[in-house]
Amino acid sequence: MVFNSDTTKSGVVTSPGYPNPYSARTRCRYDFQGRGKERIQIIFQVFDVYRPPEGTKECESTDSLVAYVQIDGKMEKIDSFCGESAPRPLMSNGPRLLLEFRGLTASRHARGFKATYSFLENFGITTGKQELSYPCAFVYNSNETMNGTFTSPNYPGYYPRDTECHYFFNGQPKERVHLHFHYFDVEGVLPCDSVSASDYVDFSNYLSRDRKYSRHCGQLTEFDVESDRSFFRVTFKSNDRLDGTGFNASYQFVSEEDNYTVKTPLSSSAAAAIDYSTTPQAGYYCCFSSLMTLVLLSLLPGQFQPMTNEIAY
Repeated sequence: MVFNSDTTKSGVVTSPGYPNPYSARTRCRYDFQGRGKERIQIIFQVFDVYRPPEGTKECESTDSLVAYVQIDGKMEKIDSFCGESAPRPLMSNGPRLLLEFRGLTASRHARGFKATYSFLENFGITTGKQELSYPCAFVYNSNETMNGTFTSPNYPGYYPRDTECHYFFNGQPKERVHLHFHYFDVEGVLPCDSVSASDYVDFSNYLSRDRKYSRHCGQLTEFDVESDRSFFRVTFKSNDRLDGTGFNASYQFVSEEDNYTVKTPLSSSAAAAIDYSTTPQAGYYCCFSSLMTLVLLSLLPGQFQPMTNEIAY
């Protein structure tokens, strides 16, 4: 079965015979073909594919639905689904997606699956104003709304592979951008670079890279990030290897006079962030730090030079 975006942009797809149980030795392919920047999103409403009780947790040797996307000109398998738990929403990395249903055995109770499909150009991101000059970019302006939410592509489903999305926050003069990440699951390990084949989220006060902020990846607890300027950029980047469920975050434009305590993970794989300002030892850390600064300055007269924030343009 072929689903072409020239014919329809959305619809329903089901296993053979649904809602009746599918027959043994059933095989069906669903080929979704979009155009240009379109991505295919599959949202499962019913999923009931037979798996024997004593069977393995893997879906390779039982009834299953297998998903393929196009990577470097070839169709590559990204996942397979079986059992009775509905998979998370699925999104392709480009304008092509192939689903293959394999019903090896017959069961009076296994109804198969029912899902909706959509050809999208917004990557499943429903907030902000899409900037069409980029493959994937969304703009948030404080003169339109002072707060809101933003997510990774296809959230809460697995984000698509080989995808880069930018989120641009534009405040008024003397405004800053405060971000709070409620959920964060981006596949990768420190230092979140290409050597470790990591996906990542990057932050910057500029359009270019900002060395003040480290890349974030892994599974993190809630954390906060705040800009130094009225402009702030967040970039999400995935490669063609593994998947995560991405992130869910909120933003707020605040006055630079507002006193926020910004909590960030000690590292991108930290289990929790520590906010010393809320601990009983806060006064000790503050006073000790100030005392050590005075001692160092007195020992290095004429040699102390203020540090500058090194920015890569």
